[in-house]
Amino acid sequence: MRVWHFSEEPYPAAWTPEAKNLRVSLPNQNIDPVLAADLYHRYLDEWLLADELGFDIFANEHHSTPTCMTASVNLILAILARQTKKARLLGLGLPIGLRPDPLRVAEELAMIDVISRGRLEMGFIKGVPYEFSAANRSPVRVMDRFWEAHDLIVKAMGTHDGPFSWEGEHFHYRSVNIWPRPWQQPHPPVWSSVGSMHNVRNMAIRGYTMATFINGWQKSKDLFAEYRKEWAAAGRPGPVPLERFAYLAMVAIGNTEAEADRRATQVRGYLETNATAFEQHKNPPGFWSPTDSARLIKTFGQPHPTMTVTTRDGHKLGPVAKASNADMVAGGLLFCGTPDQVYQQIVTFADAVGGFGNLLMMGQGGRLSHEDTADSLKLFAREVMPRLQAWSAERERQAA
Repeated sequence: MRVWHFSEEPYPAAWTPEAKNLRVSLPNQNIDPVLAADLYHRYLDEWLLADELGFDIFANEHHSTPTCMTASVNLILAILARQTKKARLLGLGLPIGLRPDPLRVAEELAMIDVISRGRLEMGFIKGVPYEFSAANRSPVRVMDRFWEAHDLIVKAMGTHDGPFSWEGEHFHYRSVNIWPRPWQQPHPPVWSSVGSMHNVRNMAIRGYTMATFINGWQKSKDLFAEYRKEWAAAGRPGPVPLERFAYLAMVAIGNTEAEADRRATQVRGYLETNATAFEQHKNPPGFWSPTDSARLIKTFGQPHPTMTVTTRDGHKLGPVAKASNADMVAGGLLFCGTPDQVYQQIVTFADAVGGFGNLLMMGQGGRLSHEDTADSLKLFAREVMPRLQAWSAERERQAA
């Protein structure tokens, strides 16, 4: 099992009680560039430490928000491509359906792949509803733009015999001929995050790595099962390798249960602020289909989802904002405790959902300090990661 260190590079100083909205329209007078510079350097130092400890690295991007200062995941990856030595570099945060120039995206990704000498993993996503206003894009038919941008990027990376033209529905180029071409051929591996069944088939028929974010026991199991079904239907041989599945969870580890619980309370600031936005930004017209909007209203009483906690046996514990750390562990959204406890929680969850080969570990979140983050990374690398890798290798052997 590969373990990927993840942080959204938050700016918690702006998370004041009077801030009713942390997305899109919070004035940037609320950020101090001096403090922001200190935080950027701090988060980069933590990724460099993760590289030294044997983690892989996962970064993303968001816009106009103090919940995530990374406005361009490619800028962060470019820095890490030069400064890290071993880690695979995953940018699971490129909303290519929102980007006006996918050819520029292809050029940037190829540069990062070459600078890193072939350690890039490309993560293409739809984007969250709050991003459309900042991008000045319409949510209508965003997935059509997404897949056309994807097709152009992949073709640009794999075409080496001179320029070609692209006349699509959404993008038009007279001459496509990227320099440099990527180190990995025909292109770096592709990932995407999936929260519903609609896009699972597109992932499975292409053999891409599918990630699911903090979705708990049943939904993750259902998504992974659907991928396996579509993989077989597409005529792909054998069982799906576990490396094609990824799960993101918050992780709080400590030498004692009390230390881990304190860290978990701070990491959870991610969930408590991530959706703090005015209603008009949560469901821009066209983001959800009419069918999905009706389902959301029926389920949640509003046209957008509320993250809830459900145990393995289906018992509903309520919204995450009111859940305890123990509830979050019971829901499979948080792995928390001593190294032995965290290891057992991860393997129990992985077995229950059908297995996965990538743990996307939010080991830094909310207000968790640099000292706590660094100590947690070292403890996980020393006490948990080797056991996870041995367990995963044995599971793969049994499945072969």
